[in-house]
Amino acid sequence: MPGPLTFGYLYDFRNPPAWHRPPAELYAGILDAIVETERLGFGGAWIPEHHLADDGYQTSPMVVLGAVAARTSRIRLGSAIALAPLYDPLRFAEDCAVLDSLSDGRAEMAIAIGYRRREYEAMGLEFKKRGARLDEWLGIVRRLWNGESVDHAGEHFTLKGARLGQLGPSGQVPLFIGGFAPRALDRVARFGDGYFGNAEVCDAYLAALAKAGKDPSRARIWLQGLMLVVARDKQAAIDELALHFLHANNSYGVWLAEDGAIGLDDPAMKPMDLDSFLASGIMQVLTPGEAIDHFRKLRETVPVEHFIMGYPPGLAPERFLDYARTFASEVMPAFAEPGSGA
Repeated sequence: MPGPLTFGYLYDFRNPPAWHRPPAELYAGILDAIVETERLGFGGAWIPEHHLADDGYQTSPMVVLGAVAARTSRIRLGSAIALAPLYDPLRFAEDCAVLDSLSDGRAEMAIAIGYRRREYEAMGLEFKKRGARLDEWLGIVRRLWNGESVDHAGEHFTLKGARLGQLGPSGQVPLFIGGFAPRALDRVARFGDGYFGNAEVCDAYLAALAKAGKDPSRARIWLQGLMLVVARDKQAAIDELALHFLHANNSYGVWLAEDGAIGLDDPAMKPMDLDSFLASGIMQVLTPGEAIDHFRKLRETVPVEHFIMGYPPGLAPERFLDYARTFASEVMPAFAEPGSGA
């Protein structure tokens, strides 16, 4: 029998021109919303990372996660995803250990290699070597979280006497790794504590686990549905949210097309007009009953333990919370652990 299915939100802190607010007001409002989602019983608050965006897309997840840790006491928190090859491995390991301590062991990090050449060029790094760089990086970070003193001379990193002054409560902070291509899924199986991504590649991930000599029945999987919303009045929700999610779709669509390096043959998100977006089905608006059926069917095919939805870019926090309250009260109880009171 599957365990409980928990839910969380991804907060990218975008500030699109159409709904622009003073940055301090934007950050304060979303942090307040995260606190309220914890009270409502949501299981995760996740911060992504991209660079060179024109709409304020979050560039510094570690900084924001420190604020989230200070404002919350129960909810799991972490990156989803951090562009790991852009980080110095010692600094990342140290920052995660501090975050884990600030949050009393609640940190769980999702990472990936990214898919935009411009982000690597801006940091002075070679885009084509990001996979090899991540493999080397992962080995170093794991050793540091083991409490080792690390001497390492590799193609991408050189460290001498690197170690953590203090480990966090978790020691090894859980790492969920994203990706879609076969090499990426092999990396998840070798180095990751779990997979973060899309349902359609989970069978390939389970096969990669078996290939790596690991038990697929123990797989940990997080899935994303960043444009899935639950509402009692579906048309009213579409009318309110479509332009917000269209902004997200179109910006992701531009980025995905830059280098064609996401690992999927034909990503669904492409720049489009509103009518095409509404017809595409990318935005999913479900009633509570439809959502319960949707997640039950999903769990018949994928052993997902956590599902991550998205904060609509530019939406006022009080309007976001109206949808979150509906989800918490009418959907989450169907997937709660027996006796949890959720």
